[in-house]
Amino acid sequence: MNDKTANLGYARLDLAREERTGMPETVFCAGKTPQQLVEILRAFATRGVAVLGTRCSEEQHAEVARQADLRVQYDGLSRVLLSEGKMPEPLHGQIAVCTGGTADIPVAEEAARTAEFMGAQVARYYDVGVAGLHRLLSCVDAIRQAEVVIAVAGMEGALGSVIAGLVKAPVIAVPTSVGYGAAFEGLAPLLSMLNSCAEGLSVVNIDNGFGAAVQACRILHIRKTDHE
Repeated sequence: MNDKTANLGYARLDLAREERTGMPETVFCAGKTPQQLVEILRAFATRGVAVLGTRCSEEQHAEVARQADLRVQYDGLSRVLLSEGKMPEPLHGQIAVCTGGTADIPVAEEAARTAEFMGAQVARYYDVGVAGLHRLLSCVDAIRQAEVVIAVAGMEGALGSVIAGLVKAPVIAVPTSVGYGAAFEGLAPLLSMLNSCAEGLSVVNIDNGFGAAVQACRILHIRKTDHE
């Protein structure tokens, strides 16, 4: 395999991820200095590659936004940054992103914006948790139209189990760190989701909206391949 990378010394950029996996390039911004992020985005921009940056801080975005040669969009709620370039081809099908509560929306938006960047259509259903089950039931027919469902919830993490018992589509559960002390910063909903009695529920790590979106888009990518 050819070494399709760009070595910046502190980072070796993958220039062939989409070619190998069908998934476009993304950058985990946390832990990088603002200047490192600028140089990484610039290296991709010179090659016309659009990049999604996750967990991007306000400080990092401010430094990137000061660069005249970089064009980016930033959402402070999800901490997602998007640089301009060649976008992925559209995927077939829709992803429904659901949250148990309003406090789960930042993680859900990370999932939704990641999925949209990767070419998916996204429908959002927020604050439909089990504390008021009628809220979920009022939109369950619409959720059933999606090819994949992402269920984002903290507290006891019951939303994924409930949705998985109501729809035919694959359901990906995302535990969040939302909750009181015994939620253990997301460990309680993580264990609840892992122990779900609803068949076929898959679970990603705590607050990992990005990971859920990538998995959902991989499912849609199979559908896209089947249509070609």
